[in-house]
Amino acid sequence: MTPHIALLVNPASGRRRAAVTAVRLKEALREAGARVFVYSGDSAADSRRLARLAVADRPDALVAVGGDGLVHQALQSVVGSGVPLAVIPAGTGNDIARAFSSRRLPPRRAAEAILAGRGRSVDCVRLRLADGTRRHYLSVLACGFDARVNERVNGFRFGIGRAGYLVGLLAELRAFTPIDFEITVDGRRIAEPGMLVAVGNTSAYGGGMHVCPDAVPDDGLLDVVFARQAPLGRFLRLFPRVFNGSHTSLEEVVVERGRTVTIEGAAGAAYADGERVGPPRLECEVVPKSVELLELS
Repeated sequence: MTPHIALLVNPASGRRRAAVTAVRLKEALREAGARVFVYSGDSAADSRRLARLAVADRPDALVAVGGDGLVHQALQSVVGSGVPLAVIPAGTGNDIARAFSSRRLPPRRAAEAILAGRGRSVDCVRLRLADGTRRHYLSVLACGFDARVNERVNGFRFGIGRAGYLVGLLAELRAFTPIDFEITVDGRRIAEPGMLVAVGNTSAYGGGMHVCPDAVPDDGLLDVVFARQAPLGRFLRLFPRVFNGSHTSLEEVVVERGRTVTIEGAAGAAYADGERVGPPRLECEVVPKSVELLELS
């Protein structure tokens, strides 16, 4: 039977690198005998709509060619569908691809890996927003200082990544004040002022910042990292340790692990998979082995 592959593309991703990557991958897949349908979205909402259409046709795989934001849109349709998801990293951060060892491969090798269909079942996170809306995410939810940095970075002209985060971090430090968080992890409650809270299914966000360094995406648990209130000068010295994950040993940092997490507090917008999801109240629940992810390595 002829394989049916759906390519979901964000043509603007990676300074339009994704568009070139998708064309080459499409050609390689067709040369290998697959039927290929390309879905090219011009916005997050459009990509989410196209992902639903693609999955409704029951392809042998939905392939997201872009960055973490596009993977997030694809995820909304593949969870529980039985349609495998493949990630071709063509964005700037590519934290999800990195977490699951999806490397940039030559088009022919990528096509061979997709058609081979070797996958693993991984967890995702069901997220309930303050207005009752439900979404899913694969990597990290950020709330507090790091989310506000993300808000600033999204307004920059250059792409997100370490440089963007560092510039945004310095800008946000001038205005940031600690937030009164209320966090519940499997019934255990934390209620105190803090700088940020992250809920991770995988370890990293922001182009390689390992905020939840010990998170494992198929263990049925979420890693919660909470940074207590600290003087901004000390916080500025400590925050760079997020890049290598060594911050979790600090006395200002609380690490919890559980299946359900609730976050409340006047923290502004939160981000999941680098996408803006809205303000707390937020409820996170792990959904074990709910996504079949193809291995591209």
